[in-house]
Amino acid sequence: MSDDRLSAELQNLLGEPAFLALAEAFGGTRLFIPSTDRENQLLPILGRVAVDQLAGRYGRSYLRVPLAREARARHYRAAGMSNAEIARKLGLTETGIDKMFRRMGFRPIKGSADPRQLFLFDD
Repeated sequence: MSDDRLSAELQNLLGEPAFLALAEAFGGTRLFIPSTDRENQLLPILGRVAVDQLAGRYGRSYLRVPLAREARARHYRAAGMSNAEIARKLGLTETGIDKMFRRMGFRPIKGSADPRQLFLFDD
């Protein structure tokens, strides 16, 4: 299963907050999903409902947790983080974050950019 498909499936299954928490904590790794709560390391991170849903779908198997960089970057941007902060959280360069946001169709938000910068085009 591709990372994009798995990301979409996990986001639908868990909801966005739990999916982002899972990707932030375990992204890029294989994670064993237990079918019971005994010694379940996911419970404090995801919460009871998400753990039950994850165990119901993937219990007793390994899951390759996607990095979900674009989803996390959108979330961090919505939370007001700068590109530098997002770059540090995702392990990328600021230039990489700029390119990612351009690919996703984001434009600089007036008022949030450096006040010394001029806007060449009006909306």
